Amino acid sequence: MGRETQSARLSQVLDGLERGRGAVVEIAGEPGSGKTQLACWLAEQAGRRGLPVIWARAPRSGEGPFLVFRDAAGRTGSAEASDPADPAAWYELIRQRAAGGVLLVDELHRADPSSLELALRLIRSVSSSAPSSSPSSPSPFVLVLAHRPRQSPPALLEAFDLGVRTAGVVRVEAGPLDVAAVAALLDRWRRPVAAVGYGAGAPDAARPPAYALTGGTGASAAVLHAASNGIPGYLRLLVAAGFDAGLWPDRAGGDEDRLLREAAPLLAELGALSGPARAAARAAAVLGGTFRPADAARIAGLGARDGLAACAELVRADLVRPAGHGQRLAFRHPVVGQVAHADCELPFLLDAHRRALRMAAERGAPAVERARHAEYLVHTDGAAAARVLAEGAAETVTRAPAIAARWLRLALDAPPARGREVEERAAWELAHCRALIASGHIREARALAHGLLAEGGPRPADPGPGGRPGDGGARLTPRLLLRAYAVCADAERLLCRYEEAEAIARTGMALLPRPLPAVLSAEATELIYEYGLVHVLRGTHDRIRPLLREAARARTEAGPSASAALGVLIAFCDVFSGDIARGAPGVTRCAALVDALPDGVAGHTPDVLALLGCAELYLERFPDARRHLQRGLDAATGGAQKHIRAHQLLGLTMIDQWAGRLDGAERRAAEAEELARAVGAPDVVTLATAMRAMTLVWARGRRYAGEAVALAARAVDVVALGRGWWATSAISLLAHAQLLGGDAAGCLRTLRDGGGGDGLPQVQPAFRPSLLALMATAALAGGDAVGAERLLADAEADAGRLGLPLQWACVHRAGAQLRSARGEHAGALELFERAAEAFRGGGLPVQHAWTLIAAAPATAVVRGPGAALDVLARAESMARSCGAALAVEEAERVRARLSAATRPALSPRPSTDPRVADLWPALSEREREVADLAAAGLRSRQIAERLFLSHRTVDSHLGSAYRKLGVSSRTALARALGPPVPG
Repeated sequence: MGRETQSARLSQVLDGLERGRGAVVEIAGEPGSGKTQLACWLAEQAGRRGLPVIWARAPRSGEGPFLVFRDAAGRTGSAEASDPADPAAWYELIRQRAAGGVLLVDELHRADPSSLELALRLIRSVSSSAPSSSPSSPSPFVLVLAHRPRQSPPALLEAFDLGVRTAGVVRVEAGPLDVAAVAALLDRWRRPVAAVGYGAGAPDAARPPAYALTGGTGASAAVLHAASNGIPGYLRLLVAAGFDAGLWPDRAGGDEDRLLREAAPLLAELGALSGPARAAARAAAVLGGTFRPADAARIAGLGARDGLAACAELVRADLVRPAGHGQRLAFRHPVVGQVAHADCELPFLLDAHRRALRMAAERGAPAVERARHAEYLVHTDGAAAARVLAEGAAETVTRAPAIAARWLRLALDAPPARGREVEERAAWELAHCRALIASGHIREARALAHGLLAEGGPRPADPGPGGRPGDGGARLTPRLLLRAYAVCADAERLLCRYEEAEAIARTGMALLPRPLPAVLSAEATELIYEYGLVHVLRGTHDRIRPLLREAARARTEAGPSASAALGVLIAFCDVFSGDIARGAPGVTRCAALVDALPDGVAGHTPDVLALLGCAELYLERFPDARRHLQRGLDAATGGAQKHIRAHQLLGLTMIDQWAGRLDGAERRAAEAEELARAVGAPDVVTLATAMRAMTLVWARGRRYAGEAVALAARAVDVVALGRGWWATSAISLLAHAQLLGGDAAGCLRTLRDGGGGDGLPQVQPAFRPSLLALMATAALAGGDAVGAERLLADAEADAGRLGLPLQWACVHRAGAQLRSARGEHAGALELFERAAEAFRGGGLPVQHAWTLIAAAPATAVVRGPGAALDVLARAESMARSCGAALAVEEAERVRARLSAATRPALSPRPSTDPRVADLWPALSEREREVADLAAAGLRSRQIAERLFLSHRTVDSHLGSAYRKLGVSSRTALARALGPPVPG
C-alpha cells in the first residue's frame, strides 16, 4: 500500500534480470517503515516469474563468521568449503547459489564483520558486472540488501552511496506512507487474514497485525497517520493497542496485552540489549517523554558511568535518539517507550515510578509530570497519590481532557477519606464530569452529574429537640451544589435537551440571592454563564439579557477568563437580537479582552472563542471571525472539546462557503457532522448536514441539487420546528438550497413553517433581512409579485434597523429582481450593481458572481448585448475559480437565453444557389446562425455580441461554414445565400 513508485522500480530490476542483467538493490528506511514488506513483495513477484529466491537475515546473536549468509549458503555450504572462514570460498558459494535468481538479505545493519565484508564484495561485483554471453560466466543475479541507515556501518553506507552515484546500485527508500495509503492499509487489515494471501514462509514483519482479526479503532486515518508519522510498523502497534487520540502521546490505547503481542520484533530489539541497557530502557520508559541519562541511571539503579554507557548503547541501537537541548534523549517514537513500559515487571514498575515521583517532587516539577507516576501508585500510596492525580488533572484538562478524566477516576477509586476530604472528593467528582464532557463522553458525564445532584442536596434527619427535617447535612457544600447544577445543565445542553437544561439551571439559580451580590463566587458565575448559554440556544436570549448585565456589573472570583466569557455572551445576545448599536461595540471590547488571554486561560471557557467568532460572523467581520474560530479550533486538538470543535468548524464552514472555498467548506462540514454524531448532539448534526448540502449544491450544480436538498431535508425533518438557534439555522439553509434547486414553493413553505410565518419571528434577527429577501425571490419565481413586494418591504425595514452591508446586499438583489419583472430595467440595474459591489467588498465571490449573472438581462436591455456578455464572462470566470459549478451553469443558461432572444429568424434553406442549398443541412445550428448574420453584413465582433460568443469562436464557426458550403468570402456567401426567407 502506498509503494507504487518503489514496486515499479523493483519490477524494472526483475525485467533486467530476465534479460541477463544483474543488479544491486538497496532498500533503506526507518525501523518499521516496511523494508521487509518490500522485500517480500519482490520475492513474490520473482516467484511468479519462475525465478529462484534465497533469503538471508542477520541474526541478533550468534558466533562464528558469515552468520548472515549461512542459511543462504545451504545446509552443507560451510562444511563443503575447504576453509569455513575463507572469504573467497564463501563468495564463490553465494554467487553459485544465487545465480539466475534473487538473493534477499534483511537487517544487514546487524551484520558481523565477515558477513559485512562479503556483502561489500558482492556489491562491488554485482554492480560492476555486465551481461555476458559466455557459457562459463556465472549467471547474473539480483542482490537485495535491506538495512537501517542510522545503524549501518560507515563502510556499507559509503559503498551504497558510491553505487548510487555510479548507477551501480538501485536505491529504493521506504519512506513514510501518505494519509491515503494509511487509510487503504487500515481497510486491508480489517479483512480476514486468509484473504490477504501471505505465505507461511514470509517473515513476521510481512504479516498483518492482530487488528485484522479483532476489529479496529475508531480513530480516523488522518489522526493515525499523524500519530504514527506514516511508519507502517508504528501504525500496526497503535492499532493493536486500540489507539485513543485523547490519550496520545501519553499512551497509545488501553490494550497492553495486544500491544505486546504485536510488538514481538521490538521486544526482540530490547531483548538483545545488555542487562544495564535493558534496565536503562525500562527506566526511560517510566520517565516518559524526553529524559536525562542521569535520571534514567538513577531510576534503573545504575551508577553514573554505567548509566551513561547504557544510554550510549541505547543510542547505538537506535532505540533512543537525542532530543532537543541539554543532552536529553527520547525514544525514537513514543510507542517504542510504551512497549518498553508495558514489558516491565510489576515490582520494578512500582518501585521505578515511586523513585520518579520522588525525583519530580524534589525538582518542583509540574503536577502533570508527577501525576504520570502517581497513577501507578494510587493503590499503594493511597491519598497522597490521589491528590497528585487531581492536581495533574486540573493542569491538563484543557489540553488533554481524556487523560484528566482517567486520573480523576483513579483518584476517586483510591480508598475513601473522611472529614474535610469528603468535600475534596465531591469537587473531584465534578471535575471528573467536566473532563468527561471535554473529552466527548457527555452521556457518561450527564449520568454522573445527575447522581451527584440526587445525593448532594440536604439529607433528611429525624426531628429531635430543635431539629427540622432536612437538617441532616449534605454531601455537597452550597458552592459545590451550584457547580453541580451548572455541570448537569451543561451536559443536557450539549445533548440538545434544552428544556431539561433550562429547568436544571433555573433550579440552581433559585439558590442565588437576588439581587446578585457585589462579588460573585466562581461557582455562581459558572451557573449564570451556563443559564445564559441555554437561553441563547433555545432562542430565548431576550429573557436572560437583564440577568447577564447584572452579573457583568458584579465582580467575580473566577478571574479574567470568566469576566471575558460573560462579556462575550452578552455581546452575542445583543448581536443575535439585532441590537447592533449596542452589540457591535461590545464585540469589539470583548475581542480585545479575549485576544489578551493566553491560550491556556482562554481554553478554560472553551465556548468563548466559538461565541465570539459567531458574533463577528453576524456583524460581517469575517477576518476577525476566522481568526477567533481558528484559534479555538487549534486549541481543541486531539480528543479535547469535541462539541466545541464541532461548533467552531461550523462557523469556519460558513466563512469558507461565503469566501468561495467550497472544498474546504465541504470538508469542515463533514468533520463537524462526524464529531457531533460522536458526542450525541442531534441538532448540531442537523446543521452540519444542512451546511454540507448547501455547499454541495453550489459545488456540483443543478444535477446534484435534488440529491443535496433531499439530504438537507432528511436532516431537518428530525428537528422540531421552532426549537431554537440550531433548527432555524438549518431550516434557512434548506430553504436556500431548495430555491437554488428550482423549488420556489418548497423554499417558501420551509421558511414559513420553520420561521413562524411570513415575518419570520422565530429567525435570528441578524439574518432576517436576507431570509425575507430569499422569500421575496421565491414568491416572485412563483408568480406572486404582490407577495414578493410585501416581503421585500419587511426585509428593507429590518435591514434598515441592522445597517449591515451584506444584509442590505441581499435585499437590494431581491429588489432588483422585482423591478426587472416589472420592466424597470434601469432601476433594477442600479440595485444589482449596488448589491454586487457590496458582495465584492465583503469578500463573497460566489454571491458576487451570482448577482452579476442575475443582472445580465437588465444589462443587455440598458447597455446592450456586449456589456451583458462582459458581465457574464466576469461572473463565469469568478465562479470557475471558486469551483461553483451551479453559478457556471447559470451563466451559460442566461447567455443562451439572451442569445435566443436576439437571434434573427433563420431561413430554412438558402434560395439562390442550388448547390449551396443542398449543402446547407450539413451545417450545425450555430454555424447557420453565424453564416446568416455574416451574409447580412455583420462583422465578426458584431456577431459575437449578438450571439454572446467570443470573436475567436465566431471566426471558427464562419471558417467551418465556408468549407462546408464551398465559398471563400463573405461576399460569395451573401451571393450564394441571397436574402433570408422569413420563417
